Amino acid sequence: MPLSENPFISKELGTRHRAAIGISEVGDAISIVVSEETGQISLAINGQVVRDIKEESLISKLYEELRPNSSLKEKRPAFWKRKGNDKK
Repeated sequence: MPLSENPFISKELGTRHRAAIGISEVGDAISIVVSEETGQISLAINGQVVRDIKEESLISKLYEELRPNSSLKEKRPAFWKRKGNDKK
């Protein structure tokens, strides 16, 4: 896993956080890190990390990042379609 070499990342962050940031820098990955010591959750997207993200914010951000783009509605695979929404 690629570790971020960004010199502006806090020195407080360890290897797991640097790996999470690194993988989000080189691809379209979204990384979630849970601290063993504190249980705090961090989210890395596009080389940026949000530390101590709360559950509601995490769910909201994941939904925002992962939901299908409405402009791609016609090209969605069948598994993205909602039950009872058979209209095109």
